[in-house]
Amino acid sequence: MKVLILAGGRGTRAYPYTEYLPKPMMPVGGKPILVRVMQIFANQGYKDFILSIGYRKEIIQDYFEGRSHGWSIDLVDSGDDADTGDRIYRCRARLSDCFFATYSDGLCDIELDRLLQFHAAHHGAVTITSVALRSQYGTIDTDATGRVLAFKEKPILREHRINAGFFVMNKRVFDLWEGKNLEREVFPALLARNALYSYQHDGFFKSMDSSKDQQELEEMFERGELDWIDRPAGVIRGAAKAGPTVGSSSQVLPASSARG
Repeated sequence: MKVLILAGGRGTRAYPYTEYLPKPMMPVGGKPILVRVMQIFANQGYKDFILSIGYRKEIIQDYFEGRSHGWSIDLVDSGDDADTGDRIYRCRARLSDCFFATYSDGLCDIELDRLLQFHAAHHGAVTITSVALRSQYGTIDTDATGRVLAFKEKPILREHRINAGFFVMNKRVFDLWEGKNLEREVFPALLARNALYSYQHDGFFKSMDSSKDQQELEEMFERGELDWIDRPAGVIRGAAKAGPTVGSSSQVLPASSARG
């Protein structure tokens, strides 16, 4: 089963680091975050990778040249300026009938077999992993008079879920493919055809959207909070939970178009 990773975007929100270094190569615990994402799959038995590269592709090519991880790695140049949907579509001839797809900047302690089982139990062409939204701001609780009762530091807003970027797709999705941007065009078109489902994950998820996120991930790694990435298959902290949730506009929210 192929694992397609989008690793060709410009990562503009991580500037100035990404002026010379592609965001997938920004480090987390001494390894590029791209490799950390690959570890999540490889440690659960999925080691056949296609990397859809573009911007500053030579740096990614140089990194993997002559380096063996015990994985199969196919580098595909999908273009410097390709959008997220195009990066998947241009790799379609190399993909298996059912395949994983993800971005190169998100870490998640998802149990992939559970995600795959959920996908197989439905008739959709794509399953999107969703996680509860964590507010980027602290919130204030007050009573009816306005008296402050409590401060909550970046609470999890469980009534809202976002796209975590870990997908399962059937190859027949390309018969339904519309648009160039995965989040703004392709997924809404699939939604209109009732071909989109959402798998609910309640464990860890964090994406590296900016240099601040990179620093936070480094600090988490140093504290041992990401040690599950190096664990073998079957030893994943924060077990995923599947729910029979059909993807809809309230459950499948757009990921950043700067990703991928």
